[in-house]
Amino acid sequence: MYNVKVYVTYKESILDPQGEAVRGAVHRMGFDEIEDIRIGKYFEIKVSDTDDRSVEEVIETICDKLLANVVMESYRYEIERVKETV
Repeated sequence: MYNVKVYVTYKESILDPQGEAVRGAVHRMGFDEIEDIRIGKYFEIKVSDTDDRSVEEVIETICDKLLANVVMESYRYEIERVKETV
């Protein structure tokens, strides 16, 4: 069993209007040292052991086809193997 954390954000070249709005609110609160805020999506996925595909292959396919709009967004993920309890 694997726990996978997936982070999806706009590519650097894409304007992030939500992030800009939050940054403006943070500045109005008096935190002028904040230079940039980017808004994104976070997913936690549990993957069982598989014989025919690697966990990386499964996650890459799901991200490319469903979780991220690869034209506008990039993603990264962390895979952690979970010890089975008996």
